Amino acid sequence: MNKKITGIHHITAIVGDAQENADFYAGVLGLRLTKKTINFDDPGTYHLYFGNTEGEPGTIMTFFPWGNAYRGKIGDGQVGVTAFAVPGSTLGFWKERLRKFGIPFKEQKRFNEEYLSFEDPHGLRLELVERPDGKNSSWNFGGITEETAIKGFAGALLFTANAEKTVELLESVMGLEKVGEEENIIRFRSSAAIGNIVDVMTERQGTGQMGVGTVHHIAWRAEDDEDQLEWKEKIENWRLGVTPVQDRNYFNSIYFREYGDILFEIATDPPGFTIDEPLESLGQDLKLPPQYEQFRKRLSQELPPLQVRNLDER
Repeated sequence: MNKKITGIHHITAIVGDAQENADFYAGVLGLRLTKKTINFDDPGTYHLYFGNTEGEPGTIMTFFPWGNAYRGKIGDGQVGVTAFAVPGSTLGFWKERLRKFGIPFKEQKRFNEEYLSFEDPHGLRLELVERPDGKNSSWNFGGITEETAIKGFAGALLFTANAEKTVELLESVMGLEKVGEEENIIRFRSSAAIGNIVDVMTERQGTGQMGVGTVHHIAWRAEDDEDQLEWKEKIENWRLGVTPVQDRNYFNSIYFREYGDILFEIATDPPGFTIDEPLESLGQDLKLPPQYEQFRKRLSQELPPLQVRNLDER
């Protein structure tokens, strides 16, 4: 079965206060809140999705805000750094924007690309890098326009407990192409226009601990349900345990933990976020899966207030 994964579908992280999360990713970074729902496995917690106008695969960063939870530790078995792609000649704009909001950053170079490296309010490690691939986002918010807005994912840097086996899985099973090696990082590329670069750190970073400020999992794209089931069979043949298909309303998911202890998901591109609300009002109302609709009143009271605020006007 000669299959190749298309690219990154979404990345999901654990953060702290929900309003701080929205202020940073919408107010500072200018991403669109495309879905406000709950964690289907922990309904007392929001599941917030941020991306481009449509919330397309390859642009979606999602969060479980645990307001009073313990701080995690970034390390092996996690996505160590999440990178976003911005249009060419815009790093100057983003330097000034980060300074405007008092966000410290470092300038770094990797594989002949310039990166801005910084952290969100809860300790997640993020980067911005200019990439020509992928369409510009049409979402305008605050001081961010289509010419400067984040396009989606540039990629992810994986911290693994077993670099050799993680590399083997990405290359031999998932069909990613090795395109470079620099110091202690191996780079892979997929066919997608966005979310198409994955770097693997070959040196151990110390065991990670799940909690606020860490990535919970990285999800890869499946074209549809049939494609997903083919991936399930292929991964099982690699002697990795895979969950049954999980209905996540906006996509179907399977999960497995690879040999380097990173939790991988494969999620279907369809049906997408307009299945339960129109494009023009995505993310405005609390959306619940059918099994939790009967608890709407209680959940609405228990979940903290949340709004997308234009920080440029504050």
